[in-house]
Amino acid sequence: MQLTVWTYEGPPHVGAMRVATGMTGLHYVLHAPQGDTYADLLFTMIERRGARPPVTYTTFQARDLGTDTAQLFQNAARDAYARFQPEAIIVGASCTAELIQDDPAGLAATMGLGCPVIPLELPSYSHKENWGAAETFYQIVRNLADTTRRAPARDGRRLRANLLGPTALGFRHRDDVIEVTRLLASLGIDVHLVAPMGSSPSAIAGIGEADFNVLMYPETGHEAARWLERTFGQKTVRTVPIGVGATREFLAEVAAVAGVALPEDGDSGRMPWWSRSVDSTYLTNKRVFIFGDATHAVAAARVASEELGFQVVGLGCYNREFARDIRTAAAKYGVEPLITDDYLAVEDAIAAAHPELVLGTQMERHIAKRLRIPCAVISAPVHVQDFPARHSPQMGFEGANVIFDTWVHPLVMGLEEHLLTMFRDDFEFSDAAGPSHLGAGHASPLPQAEGVGGPEREDVAAEPVVVADSTGWTADAEKELKKIPFFVRGKAKRNTEAYAAERGLTAITIETLYEAKAHHAR
Repeated sequence: MQLTVWTYEGPPHVGAMRVATGMTGLHYVLHAPQGDTYADLLFTMIERRGARPPVTYTTFQARDLGTDTAQLFQNAARDAYARFQPEAIIVGASCTAELIQDDPAGLAATMGLGCPVIPLELPSYSHKENWGAAETFYQIVRNLADTTRRAPARDGRRLRANLLGPTALGFRHRDDVIEVTRLLASLGIDVHLVAPMGSSPSAIAGIGEADFNVLMYPETGHEAARWLERTFGQKTVRTVPIGVGATREFLAEVAAVAGVALPEDGDSGRMPWWSRSVDSTYLTNKRVFIFGDATHAVAAARVASEELGFQVVGLGCYNREFARDIRTAAAKYGVEPLITDDYLAVEDAIAAAHPELVLGTQMERHIAKRLRIPCAVISAPVHVQDFPARHSPQMGFEGANVIFDTWVHPLVMGLEEHLLTMFRDDFEFSDAAGPSHLGAGHASPLPQAEGVGGPEREDVAAEPVVVADSTGWTADAEKELKKIPFFVRGKAKRNTEAYAAERGLTAITIETLYEAKAHHAR
């Protein structure tokens, strides 16, 4: 185990909670101490769900460890069944309860509850949240699917597909389901079942009646998809439609699997044109660092490189089960793959790569803010602002439009910031000037605290400049450095420091700055 202030994934029982929370008619009895009930907040506060997760905790305390904690679990399971009357129950233990070895699965099997009970073996000290979600979904499908119910003969009917992988607390899963459903409808294909999110135990029983499966999120649906292939002979569409190119490939794969005609290219959204427009040409070869779950990171790298013209300078993921996918993609872009769940290692890699845009999780948002680099979130884990009320998918052609807006706007707003910085000494745009939109005679200077405003304000608000190992910047040189646009300022600073170090200069003056500029321009 590792003591840390941040984790990309929770323990596997949180993955099981994501599956249970996305379903209806399923209840999760979790053998856990009182403190583990914090997980409820992930769904009610961050995802802003209107109901608590369908989870009953045994909530044993320290004083209970000297008594029969197994009896506590049995009582909790009976109470949960009597109160909620679920179609099925899953049972398991949290990482803390795992240590006391009460065997919730074995206990539940002997209780004779009036519904199917599915035991979960989720080793908390060797696996994490996404694996726990995948294993839970696999066990639910394996235990509840009726193997006698299969897809009927086609006989001119519309084909039907299962969408596998969406869960509660997933990054834009709700909206992605809508977009993928639209894509299938454009080929004349209906959705038979979305699972686990949106399904129920009784619906899972008929999962084999679909003609094929669409694996939307491999991290959570891969094992269930493999079992359905073996058991029902259902083919699986594995292309994840994130980006225009991937969406077109997704439609082609669906058409091939379903044996339907692929329609001529229709509306591919606005991203292809915008990414080639004059307004976007300044984005070409922008250095981008990408980190998240493997599915979203690999997809983001493709979109960044092939569709927006960015240069991928870093690529990594935190879920080791999919490290092979990241290594393959990293080799394609000529970068070293970063497979880690240590956010400090990610921060060091970002700082070393000197990107101009970071695409990552909520943690990379914080890292980029500290490093003063534009950032966009592309992957869980995320905070409340990345569960928008509006429709905001990542998949399909509409998802590509959303991606363009989300990734490009931080860079565009950065240009606006640069313009404000350029003119901050102008009488009309200084901090002491009143609102210019009020017109002459209405604008009045903003009130200033004593000792604040004018030239002194710049000293207070100035961004800190890191001093090199043995090379210091003079005040005039620092001021001149800040006049350089933010998106090339870091490179100019590094080049100047390297120039000074090569010549043994102990201080960097304005003259040194411009000499270095002339040297590197040759």
